[in-house]
Amino acid sequence: MSAYGAIKRDNIAPPSSTTWRLQSKRQDSPKYLTVHHVTLEIAKQYPGLVDYLHRVFADELERGQTYPQEILAGEVYSRDQFDAYYFAADVLVAVLGLPAQRGVADPLDAEDGSQVSIGFVEAIGGRTWEECIAGCYYVKPNYPGRSSHICNAGFLVPPAHRGCGIGAVLARSYLYYGPALGYEASVFNLVYVNNLASVKLWEALHFTKAGRIPRAGRLKKADGSGEEFVDAWVFYKKFDPPSS
Repeated sequence: MSAYGAIKRDNIAPPSSTTWRLQSKRQDSPKYLTVHHVTLEIAKQYPGLVDYLHRVFADELERGQTYPQEILAGEVYSRDQFDAYYFAADVLVAVLGLPAQRGVADPLDAEDGSQVSIGFVEAIGGRTWEECIAGCYYVKPNYPGRSSHICNAGFLVPPAHRGCGIGAVLARSYLYYGPALGYEASVFNLVYVNNLASVKLWEALHFTKAGRIPRAGRLKKADGSGEEFVDAWVFYKKFDPPSS
């Protein structure tokens, strides 16, 4: 679902899985992640995956600092709500590569956006969701009908994997998958100005600040001392045509 109701999409061939490099100074850390396109029907084939993503997203909503949805006291953000919102269209799930082995070349450690034949199960490699899921993001139309060629995305990185540059890698991959899914441009409606990491990320990828919305969000303060109204940027970018 969206603010305009049910989302209708033309049939687009599912994009290929790709590999993206991570910048890590630790020898034993993964050097890359792979990104895989899934729908709700596909994700349900992997026991516990959607439940895990739902739990991480619900916790992020509870933080009350990045998404506009509000979980009121005594309420529970249900699986049905999550499925309808996050899996309304396409979802890209990022899986951490296996830890690097000294002196052993890994064919998946390739240039950003390189297509790979590795399947989702193989990428997981027997690990738990907590161990291997680096993050995910949805991609869906930002507007209906005549403006549905402009998309929006919502990003999620589990707390255990934050601070490792994964958000920046997911953002770069979005510039690949957005046009691959048939969109011409992207709009982010609410990037809260105090979310400095996100603001700097989209600025670095040459998104345009299309406007600033005063008092756009009533957000929880990071120190837990209450709430405050925060402005938000609207970001826009026209995608480069998809590579053949």
